[in-house]
Amino acid sequence: MAIVATAEADTFPKLLTRNAVLYGDLPAIRHKDLGIWQVWTWGEVLAEARALAIGLHRLGLERGDTIAIVGSNRPRLYWSMLAAQILGAIPVPVYADAVADELAYVLADAEVRLAAVEDQEQVDKILSVVARMPRLAEIVYDEPRGLRDYDHARLHPIDDLIRDGHEALAHDPTLGTWLDHEIEAGKGSDLSVILYTSGTTGRSKGVVLSALGCIEAASDTVAFDKLTERDEALAYLPPAWVGDHYLNYAQALVAGFSFACPENGDTVMQDMREIGPTFFFAPPRVLEQMLTRVMIRMEDASPLKRRLFHYFIDVARRNGECILNGDRVPPMGRLLYAIGTILVYGPLKNVLGLSRVRLAYTAGEAIGPELFSFYRSLGLNLKQFYGQTEAFLCLTAQPDGKILADSVGPAMPNVELRIADSGEIEFKSPGMFVGYFKDPAKTAEVLTTDGYVKTGDAGFFDPKTGQLKIIDRAKDVGRLNDGTLFAPKYIENKLKFYPNIREAVAFGDQRDFVCVMLNIDLAAVGSWAERNNVVYGSYQELAAHPLVCDMLARHVEEVNRSLVEEEVMAGAQIRRFLILHKELDADDGEVTRTQKVRRGFVTERYAALIEAFYDGSSEADISTEVTFEDGRRGVLSARVKIRDLETAPLARAVEEAA
Repeated sequence: MAIVATAEADTFPKLLTRNAVLYGDLPAIRHKDLGIWQVWTWGEVLAEARALAIGLHRLGLERGDTIAIVGSNRPRLYWSMLAAQILGAIPVPVYADAVADELAYVLADAEVRLAAVEDQEQVDKILSVVARMPRLAEIVYDEPRGLRDYDHARLHPIDDLIRDGHEALAHDPTLGTWLDHEIEAGKGSDLSVILYTSGTTGRSKGVVLSALGCIEAASDTVAFDKLTERDEALAYLPPAWVGDHYLNYAQALVAGFSFACPENGDTVMQDMREIGPTFFFAPPRVLEQMLTRVMIRMEDASPLKRRLFHYFIDVARRNGECILNGDRVPPMGRLLYAIGTILVYGPLKNVLGLSRVRLAYTAGEAIGPELFSFYRSLGLNLKQFYGQTEAFLCLTAQPDGKILADSVGPAMPNVELRIADSGEIEFKSPGMFVGYFKDPAKTAEVLTTDGYVKTGDAGFFDPKTGQLKIIDRAKDVGRLNDGTLFAPKYIENKLKFYPNIREAVAFGDQRDFVCVMLNIDLAAVGSWAERNNVVYGSYQELAAHPLVCDMLARHVEEVNRSLVEEEVMAGAQIRRFLILHKELDADDGEVTRTQKVRRGFVTERYAALIEAFYDGSSEADISTEVTFEDGRRGVLSARVKIRDLETAPLARAVEEAA
């Protein structure tokens, strides 16, 4: 087996080979299976990936072919990516919860030759639409449960491929030499992966990334954050999302650190407590959910514990961030914070699995300043970065000691950023995409004449700090009829800080005032209902309850009071709101697989409710098609109440009155 020097490692298989030499006995991947953590070292991962590469090659996978990776975070699916890249094939990760139609679109568009899937659910989805994938020849799977009686003419267990690959390598030394040559034949200019975008504005596009571009981008952030082979991460976000491929797969291979795969989506928090990662990433939605769980538990705690919790959280809000940033804090503030660390902050971080985290990031969408400050006040070194799939993620990041809630940091090393005359952010970066797969027209649309990529986001550099501030998606920023700036995401993030509000969609562009649709958080509001003896039988029934509407009205009024303090947004206070009768769902096309609202689709689907907002109606009837877990479709009908609100007086009006 050839030894690859660090400077020569311009593909992921070469990095894997290097890591097996440098860190061979150190953990590379962990996976909790049946309650027990399984561990593979870098040397073992290389051996498994090489054996699997033999198996995939025997099934016909060749250099330049595409292979779909469909499932959640499982070691054998990550090995399938590595095995494919060893052969010069191109992995195409797909979301595990994609419905059959979405799966068929991606696999057909990417011209997939072979699919590596997690379990029976994914096999069933592919077989139900296999006629729409003319190039798909074979399916390999990880979890055999439920597949014993299937026709295995085109189905193959990954474990069998690995076992047969090990046997073949043991009996035929020339196969090992051939694999070495395949790895060495890989070049930095090779296509490394195709990552499909979330599709907020329409059909997903396949973003093609090169091997060297991915490695150089990951190398910059590994150096920036001083990540080493001693760090540990938790891989719990979808492998099809650029964040997982970058933060775990690419950075782990570059730095040599290990990452752990949870047993399943329901055990993530427990598994995180057991692993104790040192490097942690969470999009704002996950941080919101973690905070919601904490608040629910505290509402169920004894009065003494509740008072203690809220008192020391208030201490943290006043002093925590200043202490974390190294700023001056009065001695009494430091003393109270130290007591709070023993009684509240330490135990709370332990419950959340954050005790060992030395570095945490959030990104994916804008985070509410209150939510961001809450975690930092506990002593968590939470920072923000800004990136895109087309950049292979990081364009900006916040350096330690220069953390601002309303900014995302200056440009990363080797990244060029500029603001176009229209206010749109444009970039050049080491990980810049090669293009959209089979779509030169779309590629040309996002490129400027001098080679910059248009992000579609509006922003500006703060002249005082030099950090980038994101306003919103450029196409979503608008104006009310009186000229007031309308930035829907900014308003929505303020609303989602409240644990009872899971999702919000704001409307107001070219209108006289702002209105919002809200989704309740079923766990938080359900807990409140239980404590207050509110009986309900479904999400729809709870969402329509008058007391729930009263509670959310108070949240919206508080948001209005915070908006009035910001001169630019003071005129964009919320005048009317409603609570939707159903949760916005990716299966219904209302949000993407990364839980971003597809604003255009939602506007079209709920046009009757939007019309009712602005014609003065107090209620409106709505019928919505829904997709059930088994793929069947139905219709959900409801009469939705619309609540009017008093807005807070503008500061200017108050001054004039005085």
